[in-house]
Amino acid sequence: MTKDNTLDTKFDPAQVETSWYQFWEKNGFFKPSGSGPAFSIAIPPPNVTGSLHMGHAFQDTLMDTLVRYHRMKGHNTLWQVGTDHAGIATQMVVERLLAQEGKTRHDLGRDAFVNKVWEWKESSGNTITQQLRRMGASVDWSRERFTMDEGLSNAVKEVFVRLYEEGLIYRGKRLVNWDPKFHTAISDLEVENRDEKGFLWHFRYPLADGTKTIDGKPYLVVATTRPETMLGDTAVAVHPDDDRYRHLIGASVVLPLANRPIPIIADDYVDPEFGTGCVKITPAHDFNDYEVGQRHQLPMVNVLTPDAAVRQEPEVFDHQGNPLTDYPCSIPESLANLPRAEARKAVVNAMEQAGLLDKIEEHALKVPRGDRSGEIIEPMLTDQWYVSVKALAEPAIRAVESGDIRFIPKQWENTYFAWMRDIQDWCISRQLWWGHRIPAWYDDNGTVYVGRSEDEVRAKYQIPADKPLHQDEDVLDTWFSSALWTFSTLGWPENTAELQTFHPTSVLVTGFDIIFFWVARMIMMTLKFTGQVPFHEVYVHGLVRDGEGQKMSKSKGNVLDPLNIIDGISLEELIRQRTHGMMKPQIAARIEKQTRKEFPEGIAPHGTDALRFTFLSLATTGRDIKFDMKRLEGYRNFCNKLWNAARYVLMQTGEAVLSQPDPDSLTVPDRWIRSRFVRTVAEYENHLADYRFDLAAKTVYDFIWHQYCDWYLELSKPALSDPESPQQHRATLHTLLDILEQSLRLLHPMMPFITEEIWQKVKSRLENAPDTPSIMVAPFPAGRDEGSDRDAERDIAWLQSIIEAVRNVRGEMNIAPGKLLDIYLRHTDGDDRSRLDRLNKWLLKLARLSSVTVAEEKDEVPVSATALAGHMEVLIPMKGLIDKEAELARLDKEIDRLTKDIQRIEGKLSNEKFVANAPEEVVQKERDKLTANRSALAKLNDKRSEIASL
Repeated sequence: MTKDNTLDTKFDPAQVETSWYQFWEKNGFFKPSGSGPAFSIAIPPPNVTGSLHMGHAFQDTLMDTLVRYHRMKGHNTLWQVGTDHAGIATQMVVERLLAQEGKTRHDLGRDAFVNKVWEWKESSGNTITQQLRRMGASVDWSRERFTMDEGLSNAVKEVFVRLYEEGLIYRGKRLVNWDPKFHTAISDLEVENRDEKGFLWHFRYPLADGTKTIDGKPYLVVATTRPETMLGDTAVAVHPDDDRYRHLIGASVVLPLANRPIPIIADDYVDPEFGTGCVKITPAHDFNDYEVGQRHQLPMVNVLTPDAAVRQEPEVFDHQGNPLTDYPCSIPESLANLPRAEARKAVVNAMEQAGLLDKIEEHALKVPRGDRSGEIIEPMLTDQWYVSVKALAEPAIRAVESGDIRFIPKQWENTYFAWMRDIQDWCISRQLWWGHRIPAWYDDNGTVYVGRSEDEVRAKYQIPADKPLHQDEDVLDTWFSSALWTFSTLGWPENTAELQTFHPTSVLVTGFDIIFFWVARMIMMTLKFTGQVPFHEVYVHGLVRDGEGQKMSKSKGNVLDPLNIIDGISLEELIRQRTHGMMKPQIAARIEKQTRKEFPEGIAPHGTDALRFTFLSLATTGRDIKFDMKRLEGYRNFCNKLWNAARYVLMQTGEAVLSQPDPDSLTVPDRWIRSRFVRTVAEYENHLADYRFDLAAKTVYDFIWHQYCDWYLELSKPALSDPESPQQHRATLHTLLDILEQSLRLLHPMMPFITEEIWQKVKSRLENAPDTPSIMVAPFPAGRDEGSDRDAERDIAWLQSIIEAVRNVRGEMNIAPGKLLDIYLRHTDGDDRSRLDRLNKWLLKLARLSSVTVAEEKDEVPVSATALAGHMEVLIPMKGLIDKEAELARLDKEIDRLTKDIQRIEGKLSNEKFVANAPEEVVQKERDKLTANRSALAKLNDKRSEIASL
C-alpha cells in the first residue's frame, strides 16, 4: 500500500492485503449504505472451533464477489456474519484441555465447565474470523452474531416454547445415532459411513414347533453382521413371496442364548437374495429393524448401555416406547457388562459351542463412525426431544414448487423434494453441556413444564417457590439454532428495522451436503415464524477436491491450507503440517513422499487475489471442482500482468489530470476498446446474474489480458508516438487510463486487493473518476449495448486478422519478430481497401511491415508464404527472409521422422491380430494418428517445394 501515485516495480500481495483490509474495516465500508434496493446474504456460520479450509475459502469468495458487486451497484447491501457454537466440537476441545490438567468436566460441574468454554471462546475461538479477513470477506463485522449470544438464545427459546405449545415439539423414546464416547445423540451429518472389512455370521435359530422344518432341518439360518445384538431380537423376518419360508410365517423360533420364542414374520424389507433370506429383527439396535418393528408392533429390547457394553438387565418397551414389565427377557451372566467387541466374540463362541454356528463369511460393509470421536455409532433407543415436522414441511415444499425459492442449479430441487416428501421427525436434543439448554423443567413426579424461564414456568403453572424443579439436562442440536439464522440474526422476535429491510435475504450460497440439514430446516422454520421465505435463491456449489478429483482429507495427505497458498510455505513445514498427529509411521512416510513429489520446493506465495480468482474460474454450477495449482500460477501471472500494464499506463500519463476527450479525437483503437469494454461489462453482469462465476471470470480475464493488455496497449503506441496529432495523443492517453480505471472496478469484486491498490493511483489522474475514498464503494461500471461501436469493432477485427496471419507465418517460417516484411493482400474488396487506408499505420506498426500492396488476380507475386485473413489472402514473399539450405535441412529431417512414423503405424494396422485383438478405441486412436500424420506430411512437402523454388 504505497502512499504516493506510483506503483512498485513488482506486485507484492503481502505489502497491500492486510493494510487495505484494515482501511476498509476501519472506515465502515462493509456496513449497509446504498440507496438502492436491499441485497443481503447471511453467511453460513462457521464453527467457532474451526479454521479456514478450502471449502470455506471457496464459498466465501463466491459470496464476497456477489456482495461487493451489489454494493458497487448501489444496493443497500448487508453480508450478515456470525459463528456457530458447534456444541460437540467445542465441548470436545475444552474437555481435551481439561484432560491435560488431569480433570474432566464432571470435576468442575456444569456451570463451571460452561464458564470455562466461554473463556476458551473469548481467548481462542475466533481464529476463523481473522482468517475470513485474510480472504477479503467484506462482512459487516459491526453486526457479528454468535449462536449462543443473548439475542439468538432468546430467539431459540421463543421458537421452542411456541412449537411445544402447538404440539409440534414432544419428548419420546426412539432410535437415534448414539456416540458411545461422547454419550450423546448426533445427527446423520456427523456420521461417516466408512468401507471396512467384516464378517457375516450364519446362525441357526431352532424352530419352536418341532413338527415344522425347512428342507428337513429343524431350524432357520439367519445371517448377521452384529452378533452382539442378537439378544435383542424380537422376530425373524422373511419375504412374503419367498416360497422357501411361506409355510413358516406365523410360527416361532427359539432365540438362542436367551431361550425365548420370537415370531417369524413376513415383510417386504427382506431381500430373498441376501444371505439365507432370513433376517433377524432387532428394533432397538437397527434403524431398518426399527421400521419393521413399527409396522408389526414388535417389542423393543435394548441390550446395550450408553457405553456400548452389554446390560446386566435389558430394557424392554412396546413399539410406542412404553415400558414392558411382562416380556420374558434376560441377559446371560457370562455376557453382562462386556464391551460390545468382547461381547461379539463371546456370542460367537457360545453359538459355536451350542452347535448353532452354521458358517462365517468375509463381508465388506459400511461402518458408521462418529466424525469426531471415530467410534462406531450405535443405533440407540433413548428418550429425546423431537420436532414433528410434517406440518412444517408442507408450506416449505410449496415455497419451492411455486418458485418463491429457486434452486440453482435447478436439479437440486429434486434432492430437496425427495427429502421433504419423506421427512421424519427431527431429534433436536443432545446429551451435552455446551449449547442451548432445553427450556423444560421437571418436578419430582417427572411432570414436564416448558417455558422461557423457570420464573415463567412457575407463574404460568402456579408452581410455588418451595416446590423443587430441575431443568432438563440436555441441550439443543446446533442445527436447531442455525435453522433460525436468517431472521434471528436480524433481531427477531422483535420486529426490528433490520428485519424489515433485509429479510428475506437475497440468496443463500451453500454446499449440496447440507440441503436437508440446514437449507430445508431454515425454510421450514422461517416460514413458520415470519411468514416469509428465508431467501429467494439457493445457489448450490460443489466441493473443492484436489487436482486428481479426490476429496481432500488429512488421512490422504492431500489437504491444502488456503493461507499456505496465500502466504507460501516451505516444503519441510508443509510436510510437518500434513503428517502432524499421524499415528502410523507408514502413512506419514507415504504422505511425505507424496508431498515432496507434488511440491518439491514448497508452495510459493500467490496472494489472496490469485486464489480467489482461481476459485471463481472453477465455479461451474453445482459441480465439484478440481483445484489446479497450474491455474493458480496462471492467475498469479494475471495479477503481475495487470500490475505491469498499470505501471506502463501511469508512466505514459505522468502527473497530468486527464479530462474527457472530444469524441471526434478518438482513434479507431480508442473507440474499439471502449466498445469492447461496455460489451464485457454486460456479459459479466449476465453471467453473474446466472451464478456462472466461471464465465464471468473468463469474461473479465479475456478482456484485461487479451484485449486491453495484448492488443490495446500496442494499438495505442502509434497515436502516442505521433507528434502531429496532439488531440489524438491526449484522447488515447485518456482512453488508456479510463478503461484501466473502469476495468479495475469491473474486476474488484473478484480481486479486491490489487484493484484497490492500483485504483488509488489511477483515479487521481482522471478528472471523471469516481470521487470516493475506496474502489469498493465506487459505482460499478455501466455496460450498455447501445454504448458499443460496431464499426470500430469490425475495423479492429479486420486489422487483427491480418496481423495474426503475418505473425503465424513468422512463427511457422522461423522469421525473426523484428524483421520488417513486405506483404501483398489478394481478394480484397472496397471495404478492405478503405480500411487499409484508415488503419495502415497500425498495420505497419503492429505487424512489423515495411509495405502493404493490394494485388489483383492478374498480378504476378513472388513465391510467398500464404495465410488467410477472412476472405483475403496474405502473401509474404520468402526470398531473402530465411536461410534456404538450413530450412530445407530442417524440413527434410521432419519429413523423414513423419515418414517413418507413418510406416510404423501402417505396419501395425496391417497386422490382422492387432486389429482383431486390440480394444476398438486403441485401434481407432492409431487410425486417427495415421490420418493426422499424412496430412502433416503433405503440408511439409508443399512447404519444401515452396522453399526449394526460391
